[in-house]
Amino acid sequence: MLPLAEKISRAETRIFKAVFPNTTNHYDTLFGGTTLHLMDEVAFITATRFSRLKMVTVSSDKVDFTHPIPGGTLVELIGRVEHVGRTSLKVRVELFVEQMYSEDRHRAVSGLFTFVAIDEDKRPVAILPAELQPAPVA
Repeated sequence: MLPLAEKISRAETRIFKAVFPNTTNHYDTLFGGTTLHLMDEVAFITATRFSRLKMVTVSSDKVDFTHPIPGGTLVELIGRVEHVGRTSLKVRVELFVEQMYSEDRHRAVSGLFTFVAIDEDKRPVAILPAELQPAPVA
């Protein structure tokens, strides 16, 4: 069994996408809903790679859009496990914008997504084996 830090490291997920015209709004920037869709997808993949269990999104917290994402750019989405609880975990997703024909790159969006592991009956289940479970808070 892998140590927790190594499981977290191995679960990091990076996906690149091109921002094509069919994903932009009338300002020629990526639709906010499309951005959230991409971020939730990367967060889900990260959570699943970490836990290897059925995971469901239960919340997205504090998604900050700090820069527009123009059409004709590349985006990199990076998902990292930030917190592991008994049945839930939090994944931070950052979206970086890159110009296609220059080295310009900056973070445009960041958000936190919470997932819960579920069984076949859709009931929460433990994410980690007992020996790796976080200690209860008194």
